[in-house]
Amino acid sequence: MRDKTFVDTSILIWAHDIDARSKHEVAKRILSELWNRRTGALSVQTLQEFCVNVTRKIAARLPKHTARTVVHSYATWCVETTPADLSLAVEIEDESKIGFWTRSLLPPQPKAEPSGSCRTISMRDRGSPASASRTRFANRIAL
Repeated sequence: MRDKTFVDTSILIWAHDIDARSKHEVAKRILSELWNRRTGALSVQTLQEFCVNVTRKIAARLPKHTARTVVHSYATWCVETTPADLSLAVEIEDESKIGFWTRSLLPPQPKAEPSGSCRTISMRDRGSPASASRTRFANRIAL
């Protein structure tokens, strides 16, 4: 099975924000590729942040029923995190340039079953983070 790619909230928002211009097109392409390969992953928190932002904060807000449809579609990508994952997020934040929130959204690594782990994070460009175990940062969109 292929490794999963964890999708940052920004990528999901930009894919549905027509005012995001070039970021919109790149984010749509990233999500389309992940959908076709069945390798996308995200957290419930990512969907919550998406819903709040696209219905309240972006200029071309989505109607709530549209946001609900998107959330429902991407719910199959959700991965579970545990309190142990949060502890690991604190450790990684101390050892690297990866922020706590980014790491805490990731599923546990490594899992016994390869299909359950994310080895890539698709996120907006926040600088050059250090490596987090075997995690790779890809498809970064410059701000």
